[in-house]
Amino acid sequence: MTDILLSAKNLSVRFGGVLAVNNVSFDVRAGEVFTLIGPNGAGKTTVFNLISRIYTPTSGSIDYLGLPLTDQPPHKIASMGIARTFQNIELFEHATVLHNLLIGRHTHHRTSLFSELFFTAKVRQAEIDAREKVEQVIDLLDLQHHRDAMVAGLPYGVRKVVELARALCTEPKLLLLDEPSSGLNVEETDDMAFWIQDIKHELGITVLMVEHDMSLVSKVSDRVLAMNQGEVLATGTPREVQTDPGVIEAYLGSVDDVSSLRREAA
Repeated sequence: MTDILLSAKNLSVRFGGVLAVNNVSFDVRAGEVFTLIGPNGAGKTTVFNLISRIYTPTSGSIDYLGLPLTDQPPHKIASMGIARTFQNIELFEHATVLHNLLIGRHTHHRTSLFSELFFTAKVRQAEIDAREKVEQVIDLLDLQHHRDAMVAGLPYGVRKVVELARALCTEPKLLLLDEPSSGLNVEETDDMAFWIQDIKHELGITVLMVEHDMSLVSKVSDRVLAMNQGEVLATGTPREVQTDPGVIEAYLGSVDDVSSLRREAA
């Protein structure tokens, strides 16, 4: 697994006098789950926003499939094969689960206004194809029971899954998951871990994730990048990063403080 799907080089972004991301570089390999971790305010979601083209880097570059991503307008990102979920769920609450997922097929819309007006055979076939793809995602994520439910009436945990489903309906090559376990209970987090593994192994989708739950990170991540105050602390396997002294200090205080806490606990 050596193919580089996404490459960020020396990324920096400044908001006024605040340097939110400072000289961050990393590569995401095709077929892996690559996770960004770090304390609140570390710059993780800002990196996601740079990849999504919500922000433009002050300096540095992002290449996707060998193309400069920073040259692309934001509305082109989904059609390039990059899908995203958000920390705060972004769904159409007064539409059904099915309709929300069908919206995710918009990037594959290929029919003309004329053919839509006269509902031609091409349009009918396109709708059948879209529905088939959506039903496959519904089956994958066990959303059959909620297919015709209004999003506004669904529990928070189910809404998180619906947002993941809508992202999958775009058929991405790269899936950006922004804190997928946020607000979920232990059982729901276990389900999310299972689905992320299925997305990687069964669908062949590369996952770039921001996550705080280290249990989930350890279960699904091939590699982890730890950030603090906009800078890279460490990169490696989940175990390598979690035992890195700089990472421990960023999360828990100095290494001496951690050792003292361990002695007190003993």
